[in-house]
Amino acid sequence: MDELIKLSDATLDQLSIEHPRYDRTTLTAGIVHIGVGNFHRAHQAWYLHRLMQAGKAHDWAIIGAGVRPYDAAMREKLLAQDCLTTLIALDPDDISAEVIGPMIDYLPIADGNSTLIAAMADPSIRIVALTVTESGYYIDPVSKGFDVAHPDIVHDAANPTTPRTAFGAMVMALRARRAGGHGAFTGLSCDNLQGNGNILRQTVVSLARMSDPELADWIEEQATFPNSMVDCIAPATGPKEVTLARSFGIDDAAPVTHETYRQWVIEDRFCVGRPDWDEVGATFSDDVHAYETMKIRILNAGHQILANAGEILGLATISECMAHPAIRAMFHKVQAEEIIPTVASVPDMAPLAYLELIEERFANPRIIDTTRRVAFDGSARHTGFVLPILQDQLAAGGSFAGLALVEAFWARMCEGSREDGTLIEPNDPIWEELNAVAHAAKARPRAWLEQTRIYGDLVKSVPFRDAFEHWLSVIWSEGCEIALHSYAEDKAQSEKPLKTG
Repeated sequence: MDELIKLSDATLDQLSIEHPRYDRTTLTAGIVHIGVGNFHRAHQAWYLHRLMQAGKAHDWAIIGAGVRPYDAAMREKLLAQDCLTTLIALDPDDISAEVIGPMIDYLPIADGNSTLIAAMADPSIRIVALTVTESGYYIDPVSKGFDVAHPDIVHDAANPTTPRTAFGAMVMALRARRAGGHGAFTGLSCDNLQGNGNILRQTVVSLARMSDPELADWIEEQATFPNSMVDCIAPATGPKEVTLARSFGIDDAAPVTHETYRQWVIEDRFCVGRPDWDEVGATFSDDVHAYETMKIRILNAGHQILANAGEILGLATISECMAHPAIRAMFHKVQAEEIIPTVASVPDMAPLAYLELIEERFANPRIIDTTRRVAFDGSARHTGFVLPILQDQLAAGGSFAGLALVEAFWARMCEGSREDGTLIEPNDPIWEELNAVAHAAKARPRAWLEQTRIYGDLVKSVPFRDAFEHWLSVIWSEGCEIALHSYAEDKAQSEKPLKTG
């Protein structure tokens, strides 16, 4: 192999792959993005890069930011290569790469988030975007309201000038903008939450109201928080991904692999302008809810159908789960009988066609998306993705046996061991709590459903409770494979024609 090219502005012209044709020295910032992970760089940053390649949006460059100490390592890697990123597209039939450059800086992580506050207070910043995971918005899992009792929130309300959270920093920056006679910015959540803009508004306004009610009123009047739906699978980066970048002749400390599919649907509610993302493939729509319902229920809930069973059986990746005949059969049956009936069509896509697309994407063996990553934070993902479907099916008198099985697999996984005897490392912010209840549920399955912070009053639903207790007992007494085959062999529902909405 020829000598590797160290990724930097100075070496861009040496690259043989697609790379920025715009003059990065002339870019000016219009966006602060909090949470500069792989998904952001493969998704939102890519759309902006495409616009910049077309000679547009050069005043919308991104300043990266983080609020946790572990963000410092990513900052160091990206600054060392001028905030450039190698994106490696993993199509089942081909691998290609490009370098993108819409990010021009990465703020230092500081106690009290002073640098982040100062950046967001600058009136040239018109959008503050976030990818901070589904569980990062301080939502009470049962009431879905703002969690005023969380220690981080209590701290930020009592110490608004030195906040711990991204939202406390946003509140402080908005206070500075108001004091300086400037308008608000748009808050743009890019996380997998239904109504993510509404949730971001709830978090920011509620936190502001705890310390400054007048500021909260101003934010409600001046700022906008559009809902959005985002979709692109971008696995975590490890040594294999770094080596893959090197196969293209590039020395990149933080490359990103991703599938070739992308989707971004956004409400067009931006209080101080926006890039023309629709010119490069994004969709502006007044009905984001329909798109996000389809995606969250079929893709995100689908991930949870696969990952917990896969972890128990020692399957390392989502594509391996899809290659397991019994898990794939369960996946399709739960989707067809219990999820698709709750999903309506969107323009140019029916639920059944979307399911077929998801099955193809999940089965892509080039995408090394680990079951561990997908199973992470089940306490947020099951409450956000799976349980709303279950509640709808119960209310409609629909089938729920497969969803009960999915919840039983999660309870079994949280016991912390695989069927081959290997240990499952802690994989949830409340793992110790879940693990203790999972052990208790081996003898008394109902104990799992008595976690009201997760299940609310679902334990009172006798049919669901009975189905869950049956499946967890089968899993523990006879094993996952028996449970999977038993579910697949129940033809009563699966032979009915599908309703595609």
